[in-house]
Amino acid sequence: MSEYTLTVGLGERSYPIFIKDGIMETIGADLAKRNIASRYVVISDEYVAKLYGTTLMATLEQAGITVEMLTFPRGEASKNLQVFAELSSKLAQMGVDRSSGLIAFGGGVTGDLVGFLAATYMRGIPFVQIPTTLLAQVDSSVGGKTGVDIPEGKNLVGAFYQPKVVYIDTAVLTTLPVEELLGGVAEVIKYGVIRDYQFYCFLEKNLDAILALNPVVIQEMIRTCCKIKAEVVAEDEREADLRRILNFGHTIGHAVEAASDFSLIHGHAVAIGMVAALRLAVSSGLCKRKEAGRVATLIHSFGLPTEIPEGMDRERIKSYIKTDKKSIAGSVFYILPTTIGEVIITNELTEEQIDAVLQKK
Repeated sequence: MSEYTLTVGLGERSYPIFIKDGIMETIGADLAKRNIASRYVVISDEYVAKLYGTTLMATLEQAGITVEMLTFPRGEASKNLQVFAELSSKLAQMGVDRSSGLIAFGGGVTGDLVGFLAATYMRGIPFVQIPTTLLAQVDSSVGGKTGVDIPEGKNLVGAFYQPKVVYIDTAVLTTLPVEELLGGVAEVIKYGVIRDYQFYCFLEKNLDAILALNPVVIQEMIRTCCKIKAEVVAEDEREADLRRILNFGHTIGHAVEAASDFSLIHGHAVAIGMVAALRLAVSSGLCKRKEAGRVATLIHSFGLPTEIPEGMDRERIKSYIKTDKKSIAGSVFYILPTTIGEVIITNELTEEQIDAVLQKK
């Protein structure tokens, strides 16, 4: 099986992304050569630690790396300041210092939480990403966005802090629950819509192969997503302009996710948010109804939700939209497609347009 290597080009903070089926078995040997830290603490949720913790720890120890592991309860509910504080205290009790490094081993929650921990513990120590979900592999492990949720909204407390290296093992996706796999697919579709029409067509053509986890198709899919994100991040690391396009589906999606009290997983909320954004693009005259319908059909064909749950409080959703971290001076920004492969960033939508989309059944 092929191995792909990409680079996120950020000058002195550039770092590689390695993508390979079975790469976990060789991470130790590669990491030992990089001299990133004198010791490491692997931080993982309990589910991933149970599945793959022994394998990862063995490859690190066999390479002569001094390593320990910490775990926390699985799920978005753990991505908060309390768990952050508990992990910080444990690191201090273990004697972790500025020469030490962290390894984020898990999905998007783990990467966001551990990345923020690395950014702030002793004012910054190095960390490594080993994403184990499709969503984390194609999106959240790359680009340096870290953070935690607070009651007022998702990811409102965080930092831009880049990892030193990202290792993506596509083999671990075979143990991923179906709903988590589909959640990652939502982010994959996003890349085609915002940046790459040919990739979007690839997804339409290979729908069955993706769901069957065909290793060749999966590797190519992940490689393309990482390539697109690396290019966008290299041009706009801190989301001043271009990087905002990566938030297609996320403005309403994050609000729906928060309004569900995080019972709706991130990727499913993003799928709902993308369909809402498509409808806003049509109502604004930016996108043809046929084009928007084509994307909505693909989202539905992958088994992803396309509608806001009927019983969800629409006013609560609106309140979360208004506190979205991407807002500037009270203006909420939306990413709207003009055609498949191209989007615009706008803050000129009316409240009536938003209400119409939220109320649509």
